[in-house]
Amino acid sequence: MDDSKKQRPSWDDYFMRITLLVAERSTCLRRKVGALIVKDKRILTTGYNGAPRKMAHCLDIGCLREKLNIPSGERHELCRGIHAEQNAIIQAATSGINIEGSVLYCTNHPCVLCTKMIINAGIKKVYYLEGYSDELSKQMAEEAGLPIIQLKLENEK
Repeated sequence: MDDSKKQRPSWDDYFMRITLLVAERSTCLRRKVGALIVKDKRILTTGYNGAPRKMAHCLDIGCLREKLNIPSGERHELCRGIHAEQNAIIQAATSGINIEGSVLYCTNHPCVLCTKMIINAGIKKVYYLEGYSDELSKQMAEEAGLPIIQLKLENEK
C-alpha cells in the first residue's frame, strides 16, 4: 500500500478531528466541548458549548459556576451555557434536519441531560474522546441500548 493511503484518516478519526475544531468556538471558561452529528458519512449539524443566542457569554462576564465553586458534573442548572450536544440537536430541529439514526461525535462523554436528549432524538451511537464522571448518564445509555464509545485519535494510539 502506498503512503497516501496509509495517511488517510478513518471516518471516525476525520469526524472527531472536526469536532475538536468545532470545540474551539466554545465560550465556556471551564471546558471547551464540540459535537458533530453525522449520518451516512455526511455532517448534518455541529454544536459547541456556550450561552444561548443574544446572551452574554462567560468569556465576557465570567463563569457563575466558578464564582459559586460548583464542582464539574454537578448542578447543571447553574450554568449560562448550553452543552455542545444540545446545541447540535437544537440546530437540527431549527433547520428541519432529521437526525434519527445518526451518530454523534463529541469531545467529551455526554452528561445525563445530554444523554436523555440523545436517546429521544433517536441518535444510534455516540463517540467521545475524554471521559466525564456521570454514572447516571452511563446507566441510562446502557438501559436504552445506546452505545457510547471512547475513541483514541489515530496518531495518539
